[in-house]
Amino acid sequence: MPELPEVETVRRGLAPAMEGAVIAQADVNRPDLRWPFPSNMTERLTGQQVLRLRRRSKYILADLSSGETLLIHLGMSGRMLVSGDPLGQFAHEHPQKEKHDHVVLHLENGARITFNDPRRFGAMDLLNTESADQHKLLSVLGPEPLGNDFHEAHLIAAFKTKNSPIKSALLDQRIVAGLGNIYVCEALFRGGISPTRKALKVSKPRVAALVPIIRDVLSGAIEAGGSSLKDFRQADGELGYFQHSFDVYGREGQPCRTPNCGATISRIVQSGRSSFYCTTCQT
Repeated sequence: MPELPEVETVRRGLAPAMEGAVIAQADVNRPDLRWPFPSNMTERLTGQQVLRLRRRSKYILADLSSGETLLIHLGMSGRMLVSGDPLGQFAHEHPQKEKHDHVVLHLENGARITFNDPRRFGAMDLLNTESADQHKLLSVLGPEPLGNDFHEAHLIAAFKTKNSPIKSALLDQRIVAGLGNIYVCEALFRGGISPTRKALKVSKPRVAALVPIIRDVLSGAIEAGGSSLKDFRQADGELGYFQHSFDVYGREGQPCRTPNCGATISRIVQSGRSSFYCTTCQT
């Protein structure tokens, strides 16, 4: 599942072609993905200008001139592909239609935005822009980890009564939005905290130190173009490269990268997800 850096990378890739552009025609080629598409989706998108492209957690939000916002979730295998970009930032000509091209936006500027999703775990919805934050998928989200509302006091207060492992607490989207399995593993390694330690048992200074660590991990991944694991691609089809910088994720049995540690990376399963960590460096 793409995490915050992957989604932000896609948003940045789409923005030059989409922001300010008018949707000349919207092709909706099936009635649903993970959930049914909103009614009259083709008509509600066609003719609208994309005023702004933003991100909330793992969702891309396209604010339209109609006063509605197109919500996009990539799911497990969803890709947003740009072709025919008149700004010259993408080399791809318009490709032949593929089997899993479920939604295609033809823009008046000559660009084409294709949502391709073989597994169909992605989602799209249309919601009122003014009340978008009240949408059922967005209203439950905590602060953005790169925003001003995510700070030491917030995380300390959130963990104060949290009896679950800190790994689970950081994956709780009500505490912090957009974090997923990969980057929680990486952040906990840099913070020297075991993923099995109860959140309420972690000292305040160690919790506070996680805030800048989380920001650095996410910022580094965004700068590197997201992590290309399995189906993820950037909007121009290029791969991201942050996976080459993983300290623990996917490195079970390999040496810990901490100088003079000598231990190997372990893997355990927590709530059905793999946690990678160093039993020596993380306590």
